[in-house]
Amino acid sequence: MLEVVAEHHRDQITLEQDEEERRRRGATFRALIADWLVYLEREKGVKPSTLRDYQWMVAEPGQPHRRGRGQHPGLLMAALGDRPLAEISAREIADFLRSLDAAGFRSRTVNRHRQVICAAWNYGMRDDTYALASNPASRTSKRREPPPAVLDFYEPDEVEQIARAAEAGGHRTTTTAPQSTEEVEARRLDDHQDAELYRVAAYTGLRLGELLALRWEDVDLANRRLIVHRAFSAGVEGPTKSWQARFVPVSDAAAAALHRLSQRESFTSPSDFVFCNRLGRHLDGARLRRRFKRTAAAAGLRVLRFHALRHGAGSLVARQADPRWVQGFLGHSKITTTERYLHAKARPDDVARLNRAFASAVDEAMQGTSG
Repeated sequence: MLEVVAEHHRDQITLEQDEEERRRRGATFRALIADWLVYLEREKGVKPSTLRDYQWMVAEPGQPHRRGRGQHPGLLMAALGDRPLAEISAREIADFLRSLDAAGFRSRTVNRHRQVICAAWNYGMRDDTYALASNPASRTSKRREPPPAVLDFYEPDEVEQIARAAEAGGHRTTTTAPQSTEEVEARRLDDHQDAELYRVAAYTGLRLGELLALRWEDVDLANRRLIVHRAFSAGVEGPTKSWQARFVPVSDAAAAALHRLSQRESFTSPSDFVFCNRLGRHLDGARLRRRFKRTAAAAGLRVLRFHALRHGAGSLVARQADPRWVQGFLGHSKITTTERYLHAKARPDDVARLNRAFASAVDEAMQGTSG
């Protein structure tokens, strides 16, 4: 008994010494990150998908992936997690970022790690948190990233090809044959809904999360408009990306698709989802993206992301409308985001416009050729 008491006493002394050492050295980077994540979720109200991305970047080494058997490398926490904030220097952060360079990570990935450190440290500089004096990450170099890829999207005739392939069940494999007539009919309705969803996405420019949250009470076919004021993010329903509601005009093609969906036998009450599963619940976004890619391949088209439907809507409308109108149509908070759509692809009348601009030069050139 005396040995047990003595051993407990020694352990208690060790714990107290460790706690005293932690107090002496101050809070660690791990503690800062934990508080920062709570702040983002409860006070800042960031989208669940954004919070999930941050949580992935600051995961502990060996933490299991949400899906599959993989494990997180936990590079950031392995390098800085146990380090006291007061002892972390700009050089130490720079060395960590350079280790990512040396490991072959893309400049965008390196910059994302730097951005996370900067954002968490800025939170730690507040008087109501850690009152840190300065941000050492801000004194490190940001990597130069390659320019964004040229936007590629489906033209309207290609959208219809994908929709027809969906209606034909093009994404399905021959090994998943239905076992009953009820299942055959259920799959037919699922495929029909997918086809109309692709059309609505392509002709309204709604984000996937906005489509999944759309209810029939948000659809006003009489006045040809949609009310977009909520979206799903990482399976959680909340406000739109810009935190603003907007009215989206509905073209003939989108109205026809929505009208056909409204004729189904169930799930057409005001509170029902426009696009739903067999139980009336919202669709799974990840599965829908995979089905879309398989359907595009079955249609014999190049395989693009689901978001390419939104790119197409913005780019095609930008050929006919001014940038401010396109910004409101797509729900962009910044006009700089909209500007990317202005020259995504050549307009059909670009050559004619250039010929009109260079009319005199063209005439001389043609005369010289004929001479």
